[in-house]
Amino acid sequence: MSLPAFDLHERIALVTGASRGIGRALALGLAEAGADIALTSRTRPDLEAAAEAIGRLGRKAWVVPADLSVPGGIDEMVGQALAAAGRIDILVNNAGVPGVGPAVDLAEEFWDRVLDTNLRAVFLCARAVARHMITRGGGGKIVNVGSTAGLVGEANLAAYCASKGGVVLLTKALAVEWARHNIQVNTLCPGYVRTAMSEAFLQTDQGREYIRRRIPMRRVAEPEELAGAVVFLASAASDYMTGALLVMDGGESAW
Repeated sequence: MSLPAFDLHERIALVTGASRGIGRALALGLAEAGADIALTSRTRPDLEAAAEAIGRLGRKAWVVPADLSVPGGIDEMVGQALAAAGRIDILVNNAGVPGVGPAVDLAEEFWDRVLDTNLRAVFLCARAVARHMITRGGGGKIVNVGSTAGLVGEANLAAYCASKGGVVLLTKALAVEWARHNIQVNTLCPGYVRTAMSEAFLQTDQGREYIRRRIPMRRVAEPEELAGAVVFLASAASDYMTGALLVMDGGESAW
């Protein structure tokens, strides 16, 4: 294996949830590997800040604000990204919301919001981008950001586990269906990552005890630590890998 296999120059990536946290870190990692990036989330100012950071790396960036929960919004967002960038070679499905609460108390509206964002939007983004990839003759990379919560059950995370578990099997189904088009579909499954979404829990006594007892490395990941894995899944280095899960959890699932 040679390092040029990881080179993403002349590749264009669309990253959802790219304004902050994991999505921003993944977008910057792809840009460092040479890709130009279309960035989407609901918050334009944060997207513009991420685009400026990508520009400082010498890469192009396009800001495409969108709310993935709006009916028809995903097809419109992908259309805008294509109009701006010309094509999409890589899709990183990162946008997501937390889903914490006792199952017996979960409102149906809460369940629907988590599943709509974490699973339905992943499918709709993948479908829209795959249509483009197939129409132009095939070939492309789709990286879905799942979670170890999609591999094991966790108390008070019924909606989140269901949504991320759905992403795992959606990845496998799409990988099988689109392999003949030379589109590889894989899932990155992180454990706990230090983001605004997780920080409140990590700062509690319960969170600190969770890290001490459940994670062999005795720490959580920083968002930037996930970038190398996504570069691998987005590059020619993973051309014979599809329908697979890449777990990054500090050893938590090794127990």
